[in-house]
Amino acid sequence: MNLANRITIARIFLVPVVSLVLLIHYNFWSITINQQTTTGSEIIAALIFILAASTDGLDGYIARKRQIVTNFGKFLDPLADKLLISAVLISLVQMQRMPAWVAIIIISREFAVTGLRLVAAAEGIVIAASKLAKWKTATQMIAMVALIVNNFPFSALGFPFAELMLYIMVLITVVSGLDYFLKNKSIIRVTD
Repeated sequence: MNLANRITIARIFLVPVVSLVLLIHYNFWSITINQQTTTGSEIIAALIFILAASTDGLDGYIARKRQIVTNFGKFLDPLADKLLISAVLISLVQMQRMPAWVAIIIISREFAVTGLRLVAAAEGIVIAASKLAKWKTATQMIAMVALIVNNFPFSALGFPFAELMLYIMVLITVVSGLDYFLKNKSIIRVTD
């Protein structure tokens, strides 16, 4: 068990912590701006989410730099990412901060691309993350943090930043998913 894999496992352990902090709603303090309230537990959940999300790049960097890339890490890293994203999306739907259709589109895209990668891996082909996928990840993180904290501090300006990021996240998620399938359509073959 190397350092990179330990970081990935730590990210997995943070998944239920983020969800619990989001859904329990312990209101030890809150901020209300323009009739939108952000609680202390939401700020803490956002910080835990940022910490967990930031470990995604860190574990890969450490594994490559120290040349300790393992099959276990290759399996666990994308699983940890999908668990984190899915848990927060489902929590945001439960909190009524996001429509369910958004979570369905994003989770479906994640599993579809994972399926494509599995088919490619079975043929000995590795599909690397595209630039669009990196933009997708960045917009997902920004949008989810903005939704977790209920558009704070932008609510003071009357600017719907969280809602805007929600739609940008959906658009880039769909476009990046289509990009993967269009660029790798030769991998998927219909057999008789």
